[in-house]
Amino acid sequence: MGIRPEEVTSILKQELESYRATVDRAGVGTVLQVGDGIARVYGLAEAMAGELLEFPPDPTTGQPIMGMALNLEERSVSAVLLGDDRSIKEGDQVKTTGRIVEVPVGETLFGRVVDALGRPLDGKGPVVTSQSRPIEQLAPTVLDRQPVKEPLQTGLKAIDSITPIGRGQRELIIGDRQTGKTAVAVDAIINQKDTDVFCIYVAIGQKQSTVRSVVDVLQRTGAMEYTVVVSATASAPASQQYIAPYAGCAIGEYMRDMGKHCLVVYDDLSKHAQAYRQISLLLRRPPGREAYPGDIFNLHSRLLERAAKLADNAHEIRPEAYSAGGGTLTALPIIETQAGDYSAYIPTNVISITDGQIYLETDLFYAGQRPAINVGVSVSRVGGNAQVKAMRKVSGRLRLDLAQHSELAAFAQFASDLDADTRAQLDRGERLLELLKQEQYAPMSVTNQVIMIFAGTEGHLDRLPADQVRAFEPIFLRWITARHPEITEALRTTSDLTDDLRAGLEAACKQAVGLWLDGRLKVEAEEEAEVQETPSVE
Repeated sequence: MGIRPEEVTSILKQELESYRATVDRAGVGTVLQVGDGIARVYGLAEAMAGELLEFPPDPTTGQPIMGMALNLEERSVSAVLLGDDRSIKEGDQVKTTGRIVEVPVGETLFGRVVDALGRPLDGKGPVVTSQSRPIEQLAPTVLDRQPVKEPLQTGLKAIDSITPIGRGQRELIIGDRQTGKTAVAVDAIINQKDTDVFCIYVAIGQKQSTVRSVVDVLQRTGAMEYTVVVSATASAPASQQYIAPYAGCAIGEYMRDMGKHCLVVYDDLSKHAQAYRQISLLLRRPPGREAYPGDIFNLHSRLLERAAKLADNAHEIRPEAYSAGGGTLTALPIIETQAGDYSAYIPTNVISITDGQIYLETDLFYAGQRPAINVGVSVSRVGGNAQVKAMRKVSGRLRLDLAQHSELAAFAQFASDLDADTRAQLDRGERLLELLKQEQYAPMSVTNQVIMIFAGTEGHLDRLPADQVRAFEPIFLRWITARHPEITEALRTTSDLTDDLRAGLEAACKQAVGLWLDGRLKVEAEEEAEVQETPSVE
């Protein structure tokens, strides 16, 4: 039976009349080449730099493998894959998402261990949050900021007294491997307990066992409640190690922009730079010094510049960006050096960006000086602005005494006979160095720090043998808290060392040292503690 033309015409008219145009726009491309975590894609002419790209699903999970566009070339786009590349092959279809790489944010993340994309790794179920934030953000402008003037206590005497850290500061922790860099940062996190500071620990290129031990310590000390761990271990793709610190920073920025306070630790940026170098070389970007790409300085500067103390009226200046003013984001980046070479490329880059550095030395570490902080070389460019008044008054003398001891110790090695003043200065320095030693994961309150540093700088510890200083410290603090509660309470509430308080502290230190030399201090401290614990009977 033949087809009549009028039937075809009527059918076409019906189809045309019922047609409703619906356009679902999505850039679609084709994989040209894949390998080593890099995919070259043809056909994504409208892709943005840093945009999320959707690759075919992973056969094991059924979830699409995501990538991030980095190289926007004339005929193709080169992307780094944020997952396993073994299931992706030439000819696979790739879609744009229209979204820059982002990470979930919010208070529900705290207490969790997540990867660089905010996906849970702790087996506690999905992260429940409706908010997300691009990992790359512009740093606050000059007008959005205010000077750092509020201390962030680490609980470590060597840092809080000599190289203080303020909220909104960037303080570098630098040293060779196995010198206690992570321990210093973890101590700072633990010390934020019972404060209003949220913490983020970003592990970049670390061993899984190392990250596990950090999580265990945080859980054991109760610090995990206000901490989120972003883990991109050595076994994770280089792409995840690259975006991990930006993801951690984005989580902290969300809290800062709400007027809250946040501390973020990047452990460590040396491995972050190496991951970026690997990606850049695979993307065939031209290598520069030490084979790092030319934008390696920008890599860390655009990360660390996001740490800031916002102006109190920042939400009025830019209401579209900030929900409240006065929030802070403090950064503690860690850099690992090779054989103490602080003049290498990456260390010098990060030193020039940060507001000071804490040097940890191998020789000090093996000599038993822990934390192994070289107080002569370490510096904080914020200085006394990040200290309470009492600490500012007692710490000035401390740095001077330690500097004199360092110079005289080198001279005394070649001198057979020393005069009394030189010997006294050397003895004072030895006791101050003993005073700065501290147990790992045992941060000290700023009140107790002020009391101990006062006892050391005013010469009260000179009467003790150097090897008894550490044993004297906990018993003395327990005794003065029980016997002279008015001193500790005044220091805690006023944070200032007045003349009357100084006189009372002076008398208490003399009395305590005398009791120690007589062997009665421990007994009295225990008796006072028992009296306080015994309930009164009316």
